[in-house]
Amino acid sequence: QLVESGGGLVQVGGSLRLSCAASGRAFGTYTVAWFRQAPGKERDFVAVNSWSGINTYADSARGRFTISRDNAKNTAYLQMNSLKPEDTAVYYCAAGTAFSTSTVNYDYWGQGTQVTVSS
Repeated sequence: QLVESGGGLVQVGGSLRLSCAASGRAFGTYTVAWFRQAPGKERDFVAVNSWSGINTYADSARGRFTISRDNAKNTAYLQMNSLKPEDTAVYYCAAGTAFSTSTVNYDYWGQGTQVTVSS
């Protein structure tokens, strides 16, 4: 089970840190990713972190967002800086065994947390 938190309303240029708390003892062996979905749009890849520490970012996130994890706490994070109105979406964390930017390769999903960036 994955539970996201940390979303909210922030002004343009602000920052938020999303958290994804996982249950289960195998968290450290999973790839963890963040996706986002704006109203009327598909769920898009944001960032992925492999169990070995490799990170990949969407072009829209690179340089502004940082994905990380703390295996001792069974928690993954997405630090988001310099937020823009187009970052407004529901953000989902996902876990799976493949290192992938595609939603189809993830077995476990959180319920999502809303991020709204106001101008």
